[in-house]
Amino acid sequence: MSGFADTLLAWFDRDGRHDLPWQHPRTPYRVWLSEIMLQQTQVQTVIPYYARFLDALPTLPDLAAAHSDQVHALWAGLGYYARARNLHKAAQVCVEKHGGDLPRDLDELTALPGIGRSTAGAILAQAHGLRFPILDGNVKRTLCRFHGIGGWPGGSAVEKQLWAIAEEHLPQARLADYTQAIMDFGATLCTRHDPACVLCPLQDACVARREGLVEQLPEAKPGKPLPERRTLMLLMRDSRGHVLLARRPATGIWSGLWSLPEAGDHDEARAFVSRHAGADFDAAQSLPLIEHTFSHYRLHIEPLGWRIAEPGVALHDDHRWQPFDQLADVGLPAPVKKLLGTLPP
Repeated sequence: MSGFADTLLAWFDRDGRHDLPWQHPRTPYRVWLSEIMLQQTQVQTVIPYYARFLDALPTLPDLAAAHSDQVHALWAGLGYYARARNLHKAAQVCVEKHGGDLPRDLDELTALPGIGRSTAGAILAQAHGLRFPILDGNVKRTLCRFHGIGGWPGGSAVEKQLWAIAEEHLPQARLADYTQAIMDFGATLCTRHDPACVLCPLQDACVARREGLVEQLPEAKPGKPLPERRTLMLLMRDSRGHVLLARRPATGIWSGLWSLPEAGDHDEARAFVSRHAGADFDAAQSLPLIEHTFSHYRLHIEPLGWRIAEPGVALHDDHRWQPFDQLADVGLPAPVKKLLGTLPP
C-alpha cells in the first residue's frame, strides 16, 4: 500500500504544514508536549499555549521540577486537565527512571502516565524517524473513509482493524513527515464536516467518495442524553482584594486546579460561608448562571457572591485567599476564570 503513503507525502510537500513550532526542532520533549496538547484541541488553539509552556519549562527536567500550581496555571484554559497532571507525573518518572529523557522503547513509553499507543507512535516516528503508526481522530476518519470501514472507530474490533491498516500504510522512510502528513490531511482536507473531496489527492481510490458515504463515515458513537448536574459556587472577596479559592480533589473534573468553593445546596453553602467568612448568607449577590458542558455531562453553575470586611478563620492547605491581581499564577477552570474576569477589581 505504498501508493497511499507516497500520495500523502507528495501532498504534504506541496500543501502540508511546515511551520508548526514543534517541528523545529522535532525533539522528543517538544513532540510529546504537542501531542498531549493536541488531544481534543485544535492546532490554532494549542500554538500560543505551547509557546508559553515551552518558554516557561523548556526541558523535560524543568517540567519535572516545576510545582504543580505552575503546570496547572500554564495549562489553564486548554481543558481536560488530567492531561497536564499526567504530563507532570510522566516527566518526573522520566527523571527518576530514564535519565531525564523520554525512552525510545514503545512499551516503556506507553507505561508512562497519559501516553497511549498513538502518542507513543507519534513521538517515536516524529522525534526519531522510527516506523510506528499513529491512530488519532484525524487518522481514524481518513482510514475509515478511504477504506469504507463502517462501525464506530472507537470500538475495539474496528480500532484493531484500523491499527493493522495504519501499519500497512507506513512508508519505509520519511516517517516524521508521513506522520505529520496524515494528521494534517485529516485536519485540513478530510475534515469531519464539509471535507474538501474535490481537492483530495486520494479521491479516485476513496471508497467513501465512490459509494457516497463521505458524510456517513466514520460512524458516530451510539449516543445517550447527557446527564445534568448542578452546583453552587461561592465567590467571597475581602477588603484586601483577595478571593477565596479551594483546591479541587485529585480526581474528577478540574482535578488539582484551584477553583471557587462549591456547595451542593443552600444549607451546605450557608454553613461554609458562616464558617470561613462570617458573612451574612442572605446578603449574597446573585450572579449570572453558567452552563458548562463536559464530554460526559452538563454542569449548571449558580454563582453567589459576597464582599466581606475581613477574611475568615485560618484555612488549611486546600483553601487560600488569593490576591485578585495574581489569579493568573494558579490554574483556574475556564468557566471560573471567565466569571472572575467579568468582575471589577
